[in-house]
Amino acid sequence: MSNLNRRSFMATAGTLCVAQSTVGSLSSAARSGDRRIKVGQIGTRHGHAAGKMDTVRKYPDVFDVVGVVESDATRRQQLATSSTYKDLPWMTEQQLLNVADLELVLIETEIGGLLSAARQCVMAGKHIHLDKPAGDSLPLFKEICAMADERQVAIQMGYMFRSNPAFRFLFKAVREGWLGDVFSVHCEMSKKVGAVERKELAVYPGGSMFELGCHLIDAVVSVLGKPNRVTPFLSNSRPEIDSLMDNCQAVFEYDSALATVKSAVCEVQGQQRRQFVVCGSKGTVNIFPLEPAAMQLTLESATAGFRKGTQTVQLPKSAGRYDGDLLHLANVVRKLESHDYNTAHDIAVQETLLKACGMKTDD
Repeated sequence: MSNLNRRSFMATAGTLCVAQSTVGSLSSAARSGDRRIKVGQIGTRHGHAAGKMDTVRKYPDVFDVVGVVESDATRRQQLATSSTYKDLPWMTEQQLLNVADLELVLIETEIGGLLSAARQCVMAGKHIHLDKPAGDSLPLFKEICAMADERQVAIQMGYMFRSNPAFRFLFKAVREGWLGDVFSVHCEMSKKVGAVERKELAVYPGGSMFELGCHLIDAVVSVLGKPNRVTPFLSNSRPEIDSLMDNCQAVFEYDSALATVKSAVCEVQGQQRRQFVVCGSKGTVNIFPLEPAAMQLTLESATAGFRKGTQTVQLPKSAGRYDGDLLHLANVVRKLESHDYNTAHDIAVQETLLKACGMKTDD
């Protein structure tokens, strides 16, 4: 890892602690006397939209959901009676941003609308949870990040392994030097999608890497920093039916390390093989599967209370995929915690992702 990348990683991961539990985050987010955070959601079509809304509604002592923006009247009607959106007011974007004391907005549109909505919210001085990936325009994302830094509002990206207990353990292990010098990262994340989703994903040249690989790339950049070089390998296994790059791989080159990221949306029960492996000169971490998280640690010698050899690490149980992130964001909004990830990290992830997808990084 270059000195610059190592310094960037330390700055990003410095506030992460091993095995932070969702219960711990909740205890500080919902302390007696703390105000409830007024939150709204723009968009309902992102694949994670319902899960994010379900999560904030799960914690009524922390979040006060004031409304949802969805421009499609038919979709509003379909969702109005769902458990996720039942009894919530439907609003225009401007109506939501005009709600008195609104502090936080969940951006959950389709990918093509994410940055436009994010820009409007940041301009209005709102903290945002921006679902992944951060659109396809790196210059626009950089502009939004600069605006957020200037206005001192948080952008939390929707990469879903940041609060995963196994990844939090991994980041601490790397930061504390338990694994020695990291020389290799190998990871993969796949699933199988149907014809409708294939058509939707085919719009983006990166295909499965853009859709799924982004989660892994966020973690790779946390471990190794921004790569010196990215080489994408994008393949379509079903050219007779569409143009979707459904079987993808990217190689990231560093001064003294290599990382490979694989992602496919044509693998039967691919969720069962998702994994993240980090190898260093003194040990290895193998997270498999990613959800529910399970992990093995291999050490060359006894370190930090762990014995020499291979062992299973007992991890705290997660309350939910998104709970830790959104409760952490609540603490950031209330100025109880510092944001775990800065905009420099998020920009590095987005640039690396676009390169891994063979997509342009400038206008």
